[in-house]
Amino acid sequence: MRKPFRFKQFEILQDKTAMKVGTDGVLLGAWTCYENVKSVLDIGTGTGLISLMIAQRNSSATILSLEIEKNAFDQALENFENSIWKKRLEIKNTALQDFKTKKKFDLIISNPPFYTTTFKNEDEKRALARHSESLPYSVLLKNCAELLSENGICSFIIPYSEETNFIKIAKNYKLYPKRITQVKGNKKTPLKRSLLEFSFQELKIEISELIIEIERHKYTEDYINIVKDFYLKM
Repeated sequence: MRKPFRFKQFEILQDKTAMKVGTDGVLLGAWTCYENVKSVLDIGTGTGLISLMIAQRNSSATILSLEIEKNAFDQALENFENSIWKKRLEIKNTALQDFKTKKKFDLIISNPPFYTTTFKNEDEKRALARHSESLPYSVLLKNCAELLSENGICSFIIPYSEETNFIKIAKNYKLYPKRITQVKGNKKTPLKRSLLEFSFQELKIEISELIIEIERHKYTEDYINIVKDFYLKM
């Protein structure tokens, strides 16, 4: 029997793909701004989690998702078809590098692959999904700049250790940080992730910190406020 991961307004089947529902994807989908957004591009959608989260938060936007790995593509398509927002969701089985369109998007969102070690995971599907060689930051950001509407934003979650380099690469394509939230597991652990929002406008950057847990399975109020519309037990 297939057991989905249940959220408040949708379910995620994840038995066909190596990439399961995780904190990174949920955080990005919940943190990202969606006001004044009519068109969304989700790069590397995996199970379709982030696209479904944006569909829940924005009642009118059309969302196009890209997924290179065939099993993940099939899984996301199934998850979209099972959702109440299926008419606003579309998915293509393609790499970003091969995606061609004249359309511009108000929001581009991606939880990009980020393993930088030379040792790929034994599970090739997981390696393809997470290993940064499959989508280098420079390729990701160049394409985002070409596909983003004039007043649009793009949002990412990356390792905190990559933040400075990522911002530097983005600047090459005239994408400037607008909002940054640096994430740590608890008060005593080092910063682990960076949530980044970019636009074509150079503005004063809004920087904040998010701590996920007070102690094991006891979550901070800030974290609960971000994800409570999605997780069943929040």
